[in-house]
Amino acid sequence: MKILSLLFASLLTAGSANADEYFRSIDGKGEVHYGDRPQAAANDVEKLKSHADPAPEDGTLPYATRRAQEQFPVTLYVADDCGSGCVRAREYLNKRGIPYTEKNLRTPEEIEAFKQTSGGNLIPALSVGPKWLQKFSEVPWAKELDAAGYPKVAPYGYRPAVKPVDTPPQNE
Repeated sequence: MKILSLLFASLLTAGSANADEYFRSIDGKGEVHYGDRPQAAANDVEKLKSHADPAPEDGTLPYATRRAQEQFPVTLYVADDCGSGCVRAREYLNKRGIPYTEKNLRTPEEIEAFKQTSGGNLIPALSVGPKWLQKFSEVPWAKELDAAGYPKVAPYGYRPAVKPVDTPPQNE
C-alpha cells in the first residue's frame, strides 16, 4: 500500500510540471483514475483544479476584502497631470489587492466638489469610507487601509480589475 501511495504521489508531482488540466475518471468497474486526460470509457469525469490556477476573474474576492469593501469603499482621486504620485498610489493599491474606484478630476465643478468633500486640494487623494488622505504617503495610507480591514498583500494570483479611466471629452 505504501508503494501504491508513493507511486500515486510521484505521478501527481510529475504530471504537474507538464499538464495544465487534471481529471478524475471513474470507469465502468468503479475504479478511479487520475490523469491529464479523462479515461475514454469513463462513466464519471471531473475536471480538477490545478494549484497553479490563478484567482478567478469573475470578481471573487476573499471574504475579509469583500467585507472591508462594503463597509469602507476606497476611491482614488487623480488628475490628468498628477504624475508619479498617482502612478505610485495605483501601484500600491494593486500590490495590496485592494479593490477601488478611480475618479479623474477634470472640470472646475469636479475639483470644487472634491475640495468641499475632502477638505483639501492635494492629489492623489484617497477616501476610505468616510476618512480622507491627501497626497500619497505609504505609511498613513497603510495605517488607514489596515484599520479598514483590507489585506496587507494581494492574494496569490490576484489580478487587479482594470477599470476604465475617465477619458477627456473629444473636441470636434
